[in-house]
Amino acid sequence: MTEVPRRTLRFLTIEQVAQELNVGEPLIRAMLKSGELRGIQVGGRGVWRVGIADLEAYVDEAYRRTTEKISRGDFAEAEVPEA
Repeated sequence: MTEVPRRTLRFLTIEQVAQELNVGEPLIRAMLKSGELRGIQVGGRGVWRVGIADLEAYVDEAYRRTTEKISRGDFAEAEVPEA
């Protein structure tokens, strides 16, 4: 029997994004409202969706900013995890 490939999701709900980043939904809503995280509103109720590519871009940018902060020594010793 031939298996049909599963379609990859293009968009995530706020709940899915929160789970992916291991944070609360209110934080994701605040990030969308501020523009820190790019998203779209869909339908008459204005339900938010975040593109997979937008989430990946946010994570890449967060890594870049974190690397810069560590290089500058902007973190207190207690904030930097042990290697």
